[in-house]
Amino acid sequence: MSKQDYYETLGVQKNVSEKDLKRAFKRLAMKLHPDRNPDDAAAEGKFKEAKEAYEVLSNPQKRAAYDQFGHAGVDPSMGGGAQAGGGFGDIFEDVFGDIFGGSRGGGGGAGGGNRAYRGSDLQYNLELSLEEAVFGKKVDIRIPSKARCEPCGGTGAKKGTNPDSCSTCKGVGQVRIQQGFFAVQQTCPHCNGSGKIIKDPCDSCQGHGVVEKQKTLEVNIPMGVDTGDRIRLSGEGETGLNGGPSGDLYVQISLKPHDLFVREDTNLHCEVPIRITTAALGGEVSVPTLAGEVTLKIPPETQTGRTFRLRGKGVQSVRNAVAGDLLCRVMVETPVNLTTLQKTLFEELEACLKNGGERHSPQQHGWGNKAKSFFEDIKGWFDVDKDAKNKTK
Repeated sequence: MSKQDYYETLGVQKNVSEKDLKRAFKRLAMKLHPDRNPDDAAAEGKFKEAKEAYEVLSNPQKRAAYDQFGHAGVDPSMGGGAQAGGGFGDIFEDVFGDIFGGSRGGGGGAGGGNRAYRGSDLQYNLELSLEEAVFGKKVDIRIPSKARCEPCGGTGAKKGTNPDSCSTCKGVGQVRIQQGFFAVQQTCPHCNGSGKIIKDPCDSCQGHGVVEKQKTLEVNIPMGVDTGDRIRLSGEGETGLNGGPSGDLYVQISLKPHDLFVREDTNLHCEVPIRITTAALGGEVSVPTLAGEVTLKIPPETQTGRTFRLRGKGVQSVRNAVAGDLLCRVMVETPVNLTTLQKTLFEELEACLKNGGERHSPQQHGWGNKAKSFFEDIKGWFDVDKDAKNKTK
């Protein structure tokens, strides 16, 4: 007899997310569990079908094989992969652990107190200057870490003694508890899942088996990193439990504000002040770049806010060998601290420019015309409103 499609069994679409898949199985398991349906062979059969479907679809490799080859891709008798990896205990704990307090990680996970667990990943926030991020460097960082306690050899018990097996869970680290129609395993409350009781703890680590230490690590900062980038140091995270591997350390990069430049991806932005005479007559100004000083040519009649692009003078990305650009926004500076002669010259210039009218200040005259039109419109609205009020009197 052909099997029902696993997605149809769970009542989900083929593109279902992992979260919705788990929710669908949980709903069916609560409804069809044999403890809720005693002597109901049909419910028990549907429960087993749902369990089998979830065991396959919750595993990314098996799900991919099933999507491509159907049941043949996951049926060992037909050359497919193993169908029931992990057993129902793992499936049950994965789905219902959030209800009954079970956990697949840490010292109290399935498998007892002697199971090895990978240490947690850690994060270190590293602030760099723009120059350090652009050109790269090697940085020494000091981080807190946990190391095996030498006096007790990591057992947590005082030298010369050994931990005792927990009498509550018999060294397993788990206890079986009946909750309603479910029988579940929970972390042993007596030994906190370790499976051991330390009657005479080590004075150095207070029974933890590990001690806090500071360690120095050399971090190689590649050229072109930016705020938000992370550098992974494999195995430099938290120490694993029961001989498990250590986690990783992620160095999170952020850039300090710079006096001249603002970075945007691979481009740099800067503001360049220029004299009013340079803006009017044109000229040259020196502009700093990451590769040294360059000359920026200012054409005559340049207005404040105009942006000039210096190609290739930005930053080379850590992911791309092509450098960005430097965008220079010029700001025309009004002269200050004028002498009497300078004021006189400006007054003469002002009179001369005034005689030229719109020809010398097109933007000002254009803006003035728009302002005049605006005021005329406002006056018209006021007049209409005034006439309407007079008619209502």
